[in-house]
Amino acid sequence: MTEPELPSIGRRGVLLGAAAAAGVAGLAASGGLGGPTRAGAAGSVRTGADVAAAANWSAFAGQRIGIITNPTGVLSDSLASIVDVMAGSGKVEIGGVFGPEHGFRGSAQAGESEDTYVDERTGVTVYDAYGANDAKFEALFAEADVETVVFDIQDVGARFYTYIWTMYHAMIAAARAGLRFVILDRPNPVGGTARGPLLVDGFTSGVGQDRIVQQHGMTVGELARFFDGEFVAGKAGRRLPALDVIKVEGWQPDQLYAETGLTWVLPSPNMPTPDTALLYPGTGLFEAVNLSEGRGTTRPFELIGAPFMDHRWNARLNDAGLAGVRFREAYFNPTFSKHAGTVCAGVQVHLTEPRRVDAIAVAVTMLCAARDLYADFDWRAEAGGGQKGRWIDLLTGSSRFREQFERGAAPAALIARWRRELTEFDRRRQRYLLYPR
Repeated sequence: MTEPELPSIGRRGVLLGAAAAAGVAGLAASGGLGGPTRAGAAGSVRTGADVAAAANWSAFAGQRIGIITNPTGVLSDSLASIVDVMAGSGKVEIGGVFGPEHGFRGSAQAGESEDTYVDERTGVTVYDAYGANDAKFEALFAEADVETVVFDIQDVGARFYTYIWTMYHAMIAAARAGLRFVILDRPNPVGGTARGPLLVDGFTSGVGQDRIVQQHGMTVGELARFFDGEFVAGKAGRRLPALDVIKVEGWQPDQLYAETGLTWVLPSPNMPTPDTALLYPGTGLFEAVNLSEGRGTTRPFELIGAPFMDHRWNARLNDAGLAGVRFREAYFNPTFSKHAGTVCAGVQVHLTEPRRVDAIAVAVTMLCAARDLYADFDWRAEAGGGQKGRWIDLLTGSSRFREQFERGAAPAALIARWRRELTEFDRRRQRYLLYPR
């Protein structure tokens, strides 16, 4: 099967004239708004929002826009919300804000959202868009009467982090409605390397809507280009009439987030640091088992354990000699979520060489060791008596991992199973990338 031809710059409907006059460079050969990517020293990185603001928001001149954002949608110098700054500038007509999981202002916990309301500061209507499918987004865009949809959220690079699927459904809706779509791009804090298994048909859910690997290795701008080129036409009947990416300046995908000079704003309540993000594409799998993944502690997805575990897990994991990490025997008492109010024994995963970490390999090794050491280890019990093990299937993208794991496969065998599909995914994504690998 041949891959779809990427549209020419002309077909993308990029508004270059006013933006260039205000200091935003034209489309680079890679296909995004903004100047050429350059290796950035600490403090030299500018997000897509910073670039757009420096151009007095001219990329949105004459357009009534709707914005999908959350507390991470800030300008680097002031840490002020882009919505607050846009509304106060008098340069942008905002038809509505669309709040994802946790809400626009970030007041909701995991699996929750903020109700639709009129924002007190800006007077703009904020619509509850958590869990919205493309039909719901299309209705919201019509209600807000927008011509351009803007997406600005800090992603963390894992397939099961829900913000990218909010973007996916919004893109399909925008394609159906004939709306322009603009990404204000931000760095991927786990870098530009793709890792892990591919989601397959029959295993789509709120934590994975289409066929990408577990750690996609793209910025949201690159991922949006991939979605548009690979999936949108099949869902909407046509591709987006205009997809523009206002690129990050001064960033390369091998940079650690701490090297960017950007302030880390929590993308969600349980993603407190860039270290958490580096581990999450792997340790997020502990959501699917009867161990605490550290929710209800100050180091979620780094502290992992259960009441039935002991010091042997820590010793087994350190003996594995995994690159970039060291394990410390740890005891903790979660304040909410699994095993709340009960002391758990387990480990804290410490990053020793962050550039070398393969979070998915780390998590697979941890899971295999827990399976082999503890008879009480099991898949998480599903609410309402649902199929046990279904959650690990949804997180890994198929039943293959679970089936092989239950047969006692070693970590190396589990990882080898997805190498071919990962290689093919990496080949497919190359034409959509904006930053050199």
